[in-house]
Parts: sequence; C-alpha cells; structure tokens
Amino acid sequence: MDNHLDRVINRVGTGAVKWDNVKDVFGVEDALPMWVADMDFAAPEAVRKALIEQAEHGVYGYTGIPASTKEAIQAWMKKRHGYDIDTKWLLFNHGVVPSLGTAIQAFTKKGDGVVVQSPVYTPFFEMVERNERTVINNQLILRDNHYYIDFEDLDEKLSPDHVKLFLLCSPHNPGGRVWTKEELTKMAELCLKHNVIIMSDDIHSDLTAAPHIHTPIAAIKEEFADITVTSIAPSKTFNLAGLQASAMIVANEKLRVKLSKVLAQHGFFTLNMMGTAAMEAAYREGEAWLDETIQYIRSNCRLVEDFISEEIPELTVMNPQGSYLVWIDCRKLGLSDEELMKKILHEGKLALGQGSKYRAGGEGFMRMNVACPRSIVEDGLNRLKKAIQG
Repeated sequence: MDNHLDRVINRVGTGAVKWDNVKDVFGVEDALPMWVADMDFAAPEAVRKALIEQAEHGVYGYTGIPASTKEAIQAWMKKRHGYDIDTKWLLFNHGVVPSLGTAIQAFTKKGDGVVVQSPVYTPFFEMVERNERTVINNQLILRDNHYYIDFEDLDEKLSPDHVKLFLLCSPHNPGGRVWTKEELTKMAELCLKHNVIIMSDDIHSDLTAAPHIHTPIAAIKEEFADITVTSIAPSKTFNLAGLQASAMIVANEKLRVKLSKVLAQHGFFTLNMMGTAAMEAAYREGEAWLDETIQYIRSNCRLVEDFISEEIPELTVMNPQGSYLVWIDCRKLGLSDEELMKKILHEGKLALGQGSKYRAGGEGFMRMNVACPRSIVEDGLNRLKKAIQG
C-alpha cells in the first residue's frame, strides 16, 4: 500500500525558504535542499480542514486566542509529556526565536551573561548578541558519538553574579539528543543554586522516538517550574512554521508579568487567526498523523545511518533521538569547513546545514534534514557519496 508520506510535493515557487531561497543562501540554484528545519510532508488533514473553514468564513477581523486553543495545548502537554499545566500559565508569541528574545529582554539587561551549550541552534547565540548580552558557553562533550553535559563547567559558568539566564535546547538541536530526567535535574539544581532562570526550547520534543522519553524540565519539580519558561510550538511537530504560532508555559506569575510587559513593548497583541486555528486542530486531532510521521522519519534515519556506514565510511552519523535532523561527522576527511561545504555543494549539488554555524564543537559537521519523502533522502545520500568519493 502506498504511503502518503512518500508523495513528493512540489514546493518550488511557493515562497518556501527551503526550496526557493537556495540561491540566496548558498549561491547556487541546482542543489537539493536538505538544510532548513521544516518537513516536506503535507500537514494533518484536520489542520487543512480548520484552515479552509476559517478561510471560507470570509471575515478576517481581530481574533483573540480562545479558551479551546489553550485547553488543547493543556491536554496535549498532559498526554504526550506528562506535564500538567494550568491554562493561565500560557503566553503566546509568533515563534520560539521571538520568545528567546522576549526572555532575554525580560530577565536580563545589557551586558548580563546568558549561558548556552554549543554546538547549538544558531539563534541561541544570535539573540543574545543582538540584544547586547554576553554569551557564556558551556560546551557539550562529544563522547561515543553522543553529546553529554559538562556539569562541572556548567556550575562554574552559572556562578558569576552577572549571569541571569540559561538557554536550554531540549531535545538538542543539532545533535538530536534527548536529555534524561537525571541530566535535566542536575541542570535545574545548578540554576536554582545560582539563581538563574531557565528558558527551555522544547520545540522538537514532540518528535522524540521510543525508547527515549522527553521530560519537560519544568515538569520534574515545582521548584524547577518556578524558574523555568518552556517554549513550545506545533511548527516542527506538524510542519506549520509558516503559520507562526507558538506558546510559552510559565508557572511563575512574576515571570509571566515580566514576559507580558516585554511582549506589550513589542506591540504583540495576538496570534494570526489562521495560526491559532491550525494550532488547535493539530493538538486536538493530529496525534495519529504524528505517530505515523515519527515512524517514517525513524526509517529515514536508519536509511541514512546504514547507507553512510556501508557506502561512505569516512563519515559518522549521530542518529537523532528527538528530531528529524541528522548530525553527520565529517572530520575524518581533514577538510576545513569552507572546503567541506564547497565540496558537498558544488560536487554533490547538495545543500546541508554547515556545522560551524552552531559554533564551538560544530566544526567539521553537517546537518541533514530527513523529514521528506524517502526518494529525496535517497537522492541526497547519492549526492553526498558523489561529493565525498567522486
């Protein structure tokens, strides 16, 4: 039986950043795009029906965020992650990156230190720097093809008085590591010790694959929830990034007030009505679609791992535990990041994410997005082999 996820949907000419901006980003037009983190799968049918219903209504005036949307988020967090939240804890924003900026502005002042853990999602650094705060890096330890936390260094990095905020990527991007409850507990205890607020980016959490379990750091203890802002969105989970709808879960009222003040200063009023409708429909009716999609992505990840092991043994794959982003170690090639990028882009005609963009520890790696039909993954792997061995 045909799998609908195998269907290749032409996104060229739709304004898709992934497909239409390849020349702007990479300087070439004919490279297969497997870089930016969105899927090439159609969203759940329930989402499309909700959007069509909203569009057919014909009146597109100011729209608030209804209680039903908040209740859908509440039910989703309880069922998928065991996190029992109150709907009054919810704040909304256009995306997780704007929420990172909001937290930085709400909880720090110019010059304050913000701890990050490289290699990590590029906006973690960019939002700190653009807001004139100081990046304090607790670099992850790469061991046995997995990332681990240097807790001794983290303790030291959190200790100065000017350090006010810790940006946690959970699950980790680009490595796909799902932090254990024990690891999360150690991190939160250190933040409590040093009076540092946690901003946890959980955007990939819904994509966690068994046997791994995602635990929201705020769900472990009430004391942890009291110092944590958890940022979530349906964008990665259901491929809704273009609708720009996300939420922050903030149990501590004082933190909510500070965040709300900054949102007001930005002129934020409410979400796009289409984004709200899609968010609610996805969280209410998208679970079966997600479970099927996770299994398909896991098959793609296994395909990448097996192909590279057999056909390109010069490379090593870090198979993601909680995302659709495969982190490929190319360091044995002995190439600079520029040489590696040029080789893959011009000889393989393949556009991947350059590891050095994720800062210290990302050098010599490439990030591949496998949330796409299997035929595209196969094409990408053959292009990668051509680039490396051609």
